[in-house]
Amino acid sequence: MRREGGRHDATITDSGEGSRTKVTTCAEVAAQLRAIGVREGGVLLMHSSFRAVRPVEGGPLGLIAALQAALGPEGTLAMPSATGDDDAPFDPATSANREDLGIVPCLFWQQPGVVRSAHFDAVAAVGPRAEWITGGPFVLPPAAPGSAIDRIREADGQILLLGVGHDANTMLHLAELLGGAPYRSAFHYTRADGVRVDYGENDSCCEKFALADEWLRAEGLQREGRVGKAHARLIEAEDLIRVAVPRIRADPLVFLHDADEGCEECDEARESLSR
Repeated sequence: MRREGGRHDATITDSGEGSRTKVTTCAEVAAQLRAIGVREGGVLLMHSSFRAVRPVEGGPLGLIAALQAALGPEGTLAMPSATGDDDAPFDPATSANREDLGIVPCLFWQQPGVVRSAHFDAVAAVGPRAEWITGGPFVLPPAAPGSAIDRIREADGQILLLGVGHDANTMLHLAELLGGAPYRSAFHYTRADGVRVDYGENDSCCEKFALADEWLRAEGLQREGRVGKAHARLIEAEDLIRVAVPRIRADPLVFLHDADEGCEECDEARESLSR
């Protein structure tokens, strides 16, 4: 962020239109987060699109600072930190995030005090419960019970979807497994000794994860509001599991597009049922 006269500039210029857009300050972002229900001292798993949130004072690092301010010193902030290279051994100190996770998680795991899981489907976290969340057992599929995602739920964690929908919500992969979703798509990772390990993961295009919006709203369990310029959803992880699992048990393929809808990823998941 530019500095003028010793202070942060409060506006940015859109050169295409010549207009000026107010930058949301870190204090304002923290207040917005608290207003939608982020708990001081709590555990928060965030999925985000900074493009939707911006402009924020200090950029992506300013957003991270605002999240930590809203949580307070006793709170723990977690973000996905999985690698995008399944053909190289994972090194938590150097392996880059998958690009589709966004700039905020990409910067987050590299910040002082942040710890990262020691395996390829990593979670990064900072705060009193960070070591416990990221230090759990390596399980397959990666969101299975016992994983970092499950530990966030066990810690009465909240899920913040900031500028993204439930298609980004990793906790729903845990719900699939707890609900008995039977499909698996083919994935692999590479061990530290260079050996390739193939495994099946409950995966699809995830577009139908959007069903969680109506399930949660129907019970008043999803708080929504504006954070920066983005639409934000806040959910208790345990509420999401409680609401989603019975629906998956009733219809194990509820998150898959129908076979005639032409979704390649869902078709792959469906085909795994006959293997």
